[in-house]
Amino acid sequence: MSWLTTILIFLPVAGALVVGALPLPRYWVGSLASLISLVEVAVWVTSAKKFDFGSPSLQLAQQRSWVSDLNISYHVGQYAFSVWLVGVTTVVMAACVIYGWWVGRERARAYFALMLLLTGAVVGVFTAQDLLLFYAFFEAMLIPLYILIGVWGGAERLRATLTFVIYTVVGSLLMLASIVVYGLQQGTFDLTKIGPSSSTWLFLGFVAAFAIKSPLFPFHGWLPATYRESPPEVSAVLSGIVSKAGLYGLLRIAIPKFPTVVDDWRVVLLVLASISLVYGSLLAWRAPDFRGVVMYSSLAQSGLIVLGLLANNDLGLDGAVLQMVNHALMSSALFLLAGMVERRTSTGEFALLGGMARGRPALATVMMTVGIISLAVPLSTSFAGEFLILAGAFQQHWAWAVIGAGAIVLAAMYMLRAISAVLHQDVGPAVPDSALDLRGGELAVVVPLVLCLIGLSAYPNLISGHAFGGNRAVTQVITPSGVYITSTIDRVASGGSDGTSLTMSSGPGPARMTTCTTSKNEGSCQTILVIGKNCAPQPCTVLAHGNKTVVVGRNGTATWVRYAP
Repeated sequence: MSWLTTILIFLPVAGALVVGALPLPRYWVGSLASLISLVEVAVWVTSAKKFDFGSPSLQLAQQRSWVSDLNISYHVGQYAFSVWLVGVTTVVMAACVIYGWWVGRERARAYFALMLLLTGAVVGVFTAQDLLLFYAFFEAMLIPLYILIGVWGGAERLRATLTFVIYTVVGSLLMLASIVVYGLQQGTFDLTKIGPSSSTWLFLGFVAAFAIKSPLFPFHGWLPATYRESPPEVSAVLSGIVSKAGLYGLLRIAIPKFPTVVDDWRVVLLVLASISLVYGSLLAWRAPDFRGVVMYSSLAQSGLIVLGLLANNDLGLDGAVLQMVNHALMSSALFLLAGMVERRTSTGEFALLGGMARGRPALATVMMTVGIISLAVPLSTSFAGEFLILAGAFQQHWAWAVIGAGAIVLAAMYMLRAISAVLHQDVGPAVPDSALDLRGGELAVVVPLVLCLIGLSAYPNLISGHAFGGNRAVTQVITPSGVYITSTIDRVASGGSDGTSLTMSSGPGPARMTTCTTSKNEGSCQTILVIGKNCAPQPCTVLAHGNKTVVVGRNGTATWVRYAP
């Protein structure tokens, strides 16, 4: 079933070509695009059923040589955390495509073709296992966004598009330079084979690109104009899905491939994440409009998720993945609701809104449900995700958990303010008596997102307990000492003979690994101390082992060990 990943990428791309080529009326173009998006969701459900969530290995993978001289290949596949990010992408994109169909976007063929191309590109980002392929999808994801904002955006759309282009192009060029140097140094661009690097400059190139996309302070300057001027469904995609590409890049590339540099820069990155969390929460609290609250809350949530990623433990990593999915659903639903409010009132300004709960029970119910889940009340899925992140951050240092907890209090304040300003208080001057409740088509868009949130609230362990295969997040991503392991190593080469297994302690103090050789001296085990973290030219970890040297490296998903002469 390895072809399922490729289908997930290229089904919407093929659909985009068909939608763009067929001379159909606007209604039928939207219908066809919506059908393709729903089929994409069905393909993801099939792939999730075939996926073994008890295994940490890459699955549903395909690999074909692309540029053999440089060892570049079309290599795609999914890890457990990738499955959930691909899944939420298909669900949110389907909701946004259907919303665009419902509101009747002009130039329908171009609009829906771009939305479908965007779907395929984002899925490609989450499944690419070759660095240059990852970069190709990362860039392909941005091209439809430029056009969607620039053509279908608001009055200031050209300024918003230009700002977005400048920020993202700078980040993309930095990442491209890092990818080229990193791949040539390692002799491969394959993410499953490439070894760790100790280059600070390469690490910072990746981090800059991912921080812009997430976004994180101080790389969020493109955010206000872009989110406000984009169509509501495009803002939903930017906040809910595209931002996760940056967070995924940290999880898949920056953190595991630069372990020693992450250790050196951990405090700096945690400080930036904390500033993003607190600053974003304060801006959301002071925002004068509905979109502003959702927009700045996305900045805050990105900071919170990065706290979990950098906590460097199972709790933080599991919570980060769960919160990525939570925020994708919550932010998308809120932006779509903001669009529905704007269609009825021609504004999102709180000063002109109010009293919309009267005579509009569907709008009030949906907005209250999403808002309450966003508040992270106990028994909600956002509570589970945020609690895991704070628990993981506490293990790193109590101060990070205190900052996170304080920002979550601010989150409750700005979300309650938004709900009150839209639904309650006196009826605003921009709210006409003729403003209708949510219609059937709008409910068909937003209710599935709400049901996903309710389902995850009932069983958050569906993601948090199945994001890293066997619930071993740290051993799949990175260990505290920077040594790559796969829990118990089951395939090694030791002096030409197989049979050595390795386990690693994760407690405080110097990192130690225990070797147990069963092929030559059955039952013989020794504890060895890590004295280095890299060696050249083959990426590996050097360990002291008596009067010998043990070289531990990584070959694909297997780990090997050999005694150096």
